[in-house]
Amino acid sequence: MKAAQLALDLALQPDYSADAYCVTDANIAAWRTVERWPRWRYGHLLLVGPAGSGKTHLAGIWAQRAKARPLDPQDLSKSLKSVQRGEAVLLEDLHTGIDEDGLFHLLNRAAGDAGVTVLMTASRPPVDWPVELPDLASRLTAAETAVLHEPDDALLRQVMEKLIRDRRTPMTAGVLEYLLTRMDRSVDYARALVAWLDREALARKGPVTRTLAREGLAALSTE
Repeated sequence: MKAAQLALDLALQPDYSADAYCVTDANIAAWRTVERWPRWRYGHLLLVGPAGSGKTHLAGIWAQRAKARPLDPQDLSKSLKSVQRGEAVLLEDLHTGIDEDGLFHLLNRAAGDAGVTVLMTASRPPVDWPVELPDLASRLTAAETAVLHEPDDALLRQVMEKLIRDRRTPMTAGVLEYLLTRMDRSVDYARALVAWLDREALARKGPVTRTLAREGLAALSTE
């Protein structure tokens, strides 16, 4: 018996380019708000959405356009002096913890005349964060907010089609529809699923069939 072909996962870091971003009803309002930069109220914007909704991708598009510098939201006080007039700053996953004093002073600079702009991302709105500084809580409540919703069917289809096309994954008729009705509603899950299917199809020297698709869904459900 011949050994299975070694399946190297050559493809592909996630494509976070603007061209790869799929816009549907689930994200168009947030996308338009981010695109309105630098005309954000108070010079900063909060991007909120569940895991897998595309926050990292949309924030990355903005960061490239704005030439933004990512900073650690839990260690902002040490970084404040290095933030120059007119600079753009990206702060991700604020729901996991923040340097409250540092964030308050950074947002004050953005709201003032320093020309600083700040994009913040989080999986939950500020009311669900353990913020103890009243002035910061007030600032965050007043922040302009863009909301990303869980991917809808149109978005998942576009994402899956692009991932399959980019990897040139062979797939028999009807398999994509089979997957779309059974997979988790997450862009991150879609990436993981197509990577698994592509790897297995290469190892087995054949297309992705419904049987292989079923195996992939089961494999990812146990990880």
